[in-house]
Amino acid sequence: MNWLYYILLLATMVIGLLVNLLGLPGLWLMVAGVAGYGLLTGMGTFVGWQVLVVLLVLALVAEVVEFFAGSVGAKNAGAGRLGMTGAVIGAFIGALVATPLIPVPIVGTVVGACLGAFVGAAGLEIILKPDLFRALRIGFGAAKGRLLGIVLKSTFGGLIFLIAAIDALPLR
Repeated sequence: MNWLYYILLLATMVIGLLVNLLGLPGLWLMVAGVAGYGLLTGMGTFVGWQVLVVLLVLALVAEVVEFFAGSVGAKNAGAGRLGMTGAVIGAFIGALVATPLIPVPIVGTVVGACLGAFVGAAGLEIILKPDLFRALRIGFGAAKGRLLGIVLKSTFGGLIFLIAAIDALPLR
């Protein structure tokens, strides 16, 4: 029975990785899957509390990194607070709008988030200082930051997958 639970855990974590790429809380699905596996198999038998805490911390750090990446990219390009805020809000709105408009799974969300970060940061910065080249530079910085955030969050997801898959292996 433990092997069946393990296969279900692996399937849940793969789904979590894919959902993560869509901009949804896939890492939390992965952590919840590990917690459920731990409860089903007797917490500590295959998955311990220590590993679960490590996975929770990794998921939290990944979310924070992804959330602020566009903002940091905009700031590094010279944005003020308004431009940084525009990058965060624009990325969220862009991902929501582009996901159904670009019918390629994952691509639409990533493109929308990056484009939204660009438009949000550049649009609000040009209002503050009507300098097109400065606003474009800040927009590109926000888009690059957002893309880096997506890549980093996916890397954290891969790390969570590896740690959980190894620790949960029902061989003990």
